[in-house]
Order: sequence, then structure tokens, then C-alpha cells
Amino acid sequence: MAKYRKPKKSTTTALREPVSLYDAKTHLSELVEEAARGREIIIAKSGKPKARLVPLAPKDTRHLRVPGKGKGKGWVAPDFDAPLPPEVQRLFEEPL
Repeated sequence: MAKYRKPKKSTTTALREPVSLYDAKTHLSELVEEAARGREIIIAKSGKPKARLVPLAPKDTRHLRVPGKGKGKGWVAPDFDAPLPPEVQRLFEEPL
């Protein structure tokens, strides 16, 4: 595994050679900046790929929840909060 070297201007592809865990710890802030520019970085331990550092998706591509989307898909029984039958209530109140 090669030592970490800062890449040239081409920042749209993945880093071909994995970065060692030691070098990743040493140059973490630089690697994070590269990932933020769109580069994918593979981090390896003992020569085996263990992690991938990738850029976050832009905010406008994230799926946000829409209020009211599940309206009418659930229900609550009319007697939901009615008192329990005495034999069932006793099971909750008796000590074990």
C-alpha cells in the first residue's frame, strides 16, 4: 500500500489505491475535504479495504417525510380507552 499523496486536480473519481488507516488518521481533515469535493476514498487496514469515505448527498436529493401522507391508513377502535374486563384488569394489578 502506497503512502498517502495529495491527488492532482481530478477530484471526480475514486482514489484508486486505498489509504492506510494510519495515513487516514494523520491526514483526516484533507481526506474529508477531498470527499466533500466528490471523491470516494477507500481506507484499508493491513492492506484490506475496511471503510469508504464518501461525500454526503446534497440536501435537495434527500427524501423528506411529507406530513399527512399516511392519513386514513390507520385506525383506533372506538372502545380503545374503555375499561378492561375485571378478569383482565386483575392480571395487571396482581403482584407477581
